[in-house]
Amino acid sequence: MTLEIFVPFWGDPALLRETVDSVRAQRDGDWRLIVIDDCYPDESVPEYFAGIDDERISYIRNEKNLGITENYREAIRRATTSHITILGCDDLLHPNYVGLVKRVIARLPEVDVIQPGVEVIDENGTVIRPLVDRVKQGLLAPRGGKGIALLAGERMATSLIRGDWLYWPSLTFRTETLQRIDFRDGLPIIQDLALLMDIAFEGGSLAYVPELAFSYRRHGSSASQKTLLDGRRFRDERAYFAIARGLADEKGWRRTRVTARARVMSRLHAVTELPGVIRHGNRAGLQSTLAHIFAV
Repeated sequence: MTLEIFVPFWGDPALLRETVDSVRAQRDGDWRLIVIDDCYPDESVPEYFAGIDDERISYIRNEKNLGITENYREAIRRATTSHITILGCDDLLHPNYVGLVKRVIARLPEVDVIQPGVEVIDENGTVIRPLVDRVKQGLLAPRGGKGIALLAGERMATSLIRGDWLYWPSLTFRTETLQRIDFRDGLPIIQDLALLMDIAFEGGSLAYVPELAFSYRRHGSSASQKTLLDGRRFRDERAYFAIARGLADEKGWRRTRVTARARVMSRLHAVTELPGVIRHGNRAGLQSTLAHIFAV
């Protein structure tokens, strides 16, 4: 089974080269890498790929800038294999990644999403453990041994709406699932959570394998941090939590509905971000953060 690995690119060309190197270092060589350049203004990128002599690697440059969500959709449209990974253009696969996800697929061929073990690195590649990741990995992710934790339907939805402990760029998906369930428009900041919840609401499943196989790069001045300071992050979260409550009501999933209404971990996240928003954010960011903490 060939695993297709898509890299929607807009970012640092040097980090992209590290990402490509991490794919080429896989112990299981049955993969295909497709880089989709969203018109990043640097001629060194196409020159770099022109110099790679590996038929497994393809480089595509969009005719016009599509934006992050549409570039993800472009990757999904181009998929030709049963499973795909949409890898971040600055993240790193460990050499066991492809082999690990293939073992899970062989054991659970119908599973929709696979989450391997993840470590977090900074812009320099140093392993770090920020509070948000200690909470994700220590409190929110399933516990219990070194095997596979399988979550489906209501259990999957409740786990994710309690607190999104997944790392989107590290996930492998069934291609059919992504081609059937699209991203929701109007929620660009949390489009990954919304899509994963929609998979759960349609009865899908998630396999978590804690074996370390991925390095997720967290930047100190990331785009996601900016959305906290200007209020967009928590605004989108409140909007989606309301949607999730409605979907859970329709399904009769009481635990999911109650968890979405309480949104305890999301409120606590806002509390931890409040000092930074006060110091560095704008008025809209402060209003959105306070509303997220106190609104019912």
